[in-house]
Amino acid sequence: MDKGQGKGNRVIITVLGPDRVGIIAGVAQVLTENNINILDISQTILQEFLAMVMIADMEKSKLDLNTLKKQLLAKGKEIGVRIDAQHEDAFRYMHRI
Repeated sequence: MDKGQGKGNRVIITVLGPDRVGIIAGVAQVLTENNINILDISQTILQEFLAMVMIADMEKSKLDLNTLKKQLLAKGKEIGVRIDAQHEDAFRYMHRI
């Protein structure tokens, strides 16, 4: 475990779309409203497109993952990007070698 964060509660959030002001703030707003802590964030701009990955901890949130996904999808539509979330274990399983 890293910095006392429960690994079993971590989610991977991905954001893809045209770069514009307010994307990080929009995602952070959804997470903040649901008591979800951002542990790490990485982003890059590929020409005019943003690709961002966040690792967040849902330990203190009362929200379930499916509801979080719906809220992030709605926020993505509002700000013009695609936002997805998956449990860290599912992400690791899908990307194993």
